[in-house]
Amino acid sequence: MFSKVNSLGLLGVGAELVEVEIDLSNGLPRFDIVGLPSSSVAESKNRVRSVVKNMKFNFPISRITVNLAPADFRKEGPIYDLPILIAVLLASKQLKANVSSCAFVGEISLNGETRHINGILPMAIHAKKIGIQNLYIPYANLEEAKIISGINIYPVKSVQQLVKHFNGEDIILPYYSNYMSKEEILELISKDRKTNNSSPVDFSDVVGQVHAKRALEVAAAGGHNILLSGPPGVGKSMLAKCIPGILPDMSLDEIIETSSVYSVSGKLSPSEPLMINRPFRSPHHTTSISAITGGGFKARPGEVSFANNGVLFMDEIPLFQKNVLESLRQPLEDRYITVSRNGATHQYPSNFMLVASMNPCPCGYYNDPSHICTCTEKARLNYRSKLSGPLIDRIDIIVSVEQIECEKLIGTNKEHSTESSAEIKERINNARLIQINRFKEYNISCNAQMTRSMIKKFCTMSKDATEVLILAYEKLHLSARVSDKILRTSRTIADLNSSELIEKEHILEAISYREI
Repeated sequence: MFSKVNSLGLLGVGAELVEVEIDLSNGLPRFDIVGLPSSSVAESKNRVRSVVKNMKFNFPISRITVNLAPADFRKEGPIYDLPILIAVLLASKQLKANVSSCAFVGEISLNGETRHINGILPMAIHAKKIGIQNLYIPYANLEEAKIISGINIYPVKSVQQLVKHFNGEDIILPYYSNYMSKEEILELISKDRKTNNSSPVDFSDVVGQVHAKRALEVAAAGGHNILLSGPPGVGKSMLAKCIPGILPDMSLDEIIETSSVYSVSGKLSPSEPLMINRPFRSPHHTTSISAITGGGFKARPGEVSFANNGVLFMDEIPLFQKNVLESLRQPLEDRYITVSRNGATHQYPSNFMLVASMNPCPCGYYNDPSHICTCTEKARLNYRSKLSGPLIDRIDIIVSVEQIECEKLIGTNKEHSTESSAEIKERINNARLIQINRFKEYNISCNAQMTRSMIKKFCTMSKDATEVLILAYEKLHLSARVSDKILRTSRTIADLNSSELIEKEHILEAISYREI
């Protein structure tokens, strides 16, 4: 006797259709699972056997062969418990149902209850793509899956409930996600954003540092990589912690893409089923290269992918290992990373904004008027040389963070700006909307991603601005790459000012952000 049930398997940050085929044949009782299963998949046979008996069904006393097709990629995780069990019941004629338009995924406990699984979001996306009409998932995964429109999501609490559903005794009502429009989903998400403050520090808490705060605003608006340089204690880390509060809101596509990375890695929970705020990742400087780029035995995503559509903050960047820093060059350029491990090759999105901080020297007080630098010239050169030229070339904005005057710090001087993160974010959202409309035909969303041809098309300058850039190019001996960075940055500054034309003041401000 034979039966076949559709399921889905994870492949990197995506999913693939898996056909669960079961054959019951004569011979000594045996339960085999083939099709390149991992140990966790092989353990499904024990869970399925126990659940069938606990549900008072008859477990087939025959040779049972389960084939997970196609067999050319490794099947991992307990997600095949539910489809294997349904296939066993169908093959043994204990369940009668037409499941050709259905797919099943889910882990089951020994008493038949379903449990939360990883990767349901990319599975639902792929199920819709290949024409699956009905997707049966664990009830705990409903909030994560229902954002995908155009497919019926059936949340299953237990195997007993599912069997009664097919027998017409206890119908499971599907979540008709195809009835929710994109605008309605975004409206629902925006309500969650208002109650979820993603930044622990507000810009109004930062005293002074007007130049650095403005640079961070420009960086967030255009998606530019930024490096903050300054002595210890001036507020570099505090400024970085303010960034989540001013990052532009994510689009629905960005939410789905970012959430998929977290979903396959098991970093989403039932209480927080989606990444509605841009991620802010801050790895320690001792973090290994595989943790940064991704890898390990199962070729899992790394920090550069967890920061996708968000920020990767590297505090004291020269302290990171040299090979770790050099590994950032490819994802910064291509905005994706390819991880190959143990015969598996996966491509993960890595479209992040790099925010880095560093001291001017190992002791931190080079050129500081209030402290004496104890470093030798050789030590300073070795320290700064840890950032290679190619890596520096991928950083658009470089600014110095200076010491704050005592009067400003203790509050006797009231002249410093107290603009809140919410006010800054409003300008950034407006500027990012301009960019999204500008690049809607180019598959990019911000000025930092402009190619050379796009710069020529969209960075139109006034006569005065052109003269200033030419003068700076000659006097400051700028390279062609640096001049492109200045144009990208000045385009963002103009967008913040709602100016279609890049003016002289926009070019001058952009030049001031190249301090190293």
